[in-house]
Amino acid sequence: MGEATWVRTLPDLDGTRVIVCSGELDSATTGPLREALREAQHEADSALLNTLVQAHRRKRLIVVGPCRPQVARLFQVTGTHTLLDPARD
Repeated sequence: MGEATWVRTLPDLDGTRVIVCSGELDSATTGPLREALREAQHEADSALLNTLVQAHRRKRLIVVGPCRPQVARLFQVTGTHTLLDPARD
């Protein structure tokens, strides 16, 4: 029997997410890795959104695109597209 597969997310190191994997990762065992990456992306988007809103509160901020589709969707879902006024291309 092979080594157990596991995925562990460590505390961020200087703003970098560290995800450690061990064992055999294949289509049947990548679920925990996908979840760790999805969580990291969500936290990164939340951090990005928070930073932009805080900057806008200090002084009007216009986001100049094009934005990644995920970021544009984040603005739409949270309603911040009306606050940040994301400019088109």
